[in-house]
Amino acid sequence: MLFDLDGTLLDSAPDMAATVNRMRAARGVPPMPLAELRPHVSKGARAMSAAAFPELGGEVPPELIREFLDVYAEELGRHGAAFDGIEAMLAALEADGARWGIVTNKPEYLARGLMPALGWETRSGVLIGGDTLAERKPHPLPLLHAAEAMGFAVADCVYVGDDERDILAARAAGMRSLVALWGYRLQHDDPLAWEADAMVEAPADLLDPDAWP
Repeated sequence: MLFDLDGTLLDSAPDMAATVNRMRAARGVPPMPLAELRPHVSKGARAMSAAAFPELGGEVPPELIREFLDVYAEELGRHGAAFDGIEAMLAALEADGARWGIVTNKPEYLARGLMPALGWETRSGVLIGGDTLAERKPHPLPLLHAAEAMGFAVADCVYVGDDERDILAARAAGMRSLVALWGYRLQHDDPLAWEADAMVEAPADLLDPDAWP
């Protein structure tokens, strides 16, 4: 089993909100409510910066993204946590003899920085970040590389994610896919249109073997 990180295993939105609100405070702008930022989290640093500063009209300069990443590195793991039910689900997979890993578009150094606090640094069989390889999701390379690194055929893996690019990457890799409906989505996102192999409402649903494609 391969998992996306933000919005799938980890509720990192509180860390992201703390980040953008530090940036807004530095510019004399009132804080942004967590509920407004949450839908953008799986879209990455650029999308969150654009949401935090709508006056930019979506044109986010590189220096603002760098500032976001620098501030986020200081807020990393201070406010967020694994979604409810994730630990029980991972423990059940491990008890059943399954192996799991993480494929995220978050920069690898940030993803690795979270692992010790979550207790996943030795449990996750592989960790691929958005800058680990020459390509990132929705390109299939990260998933193909993760399967190879864990010693599994692509056909024997399932990828779980909360964003359309997760499902696109899995389909391009020839890997079965599953939508985590508890994750972060914009109002116009329609998971049914992504055509994943299955969808689940909560991490606890993954304790049911029939939930897996």
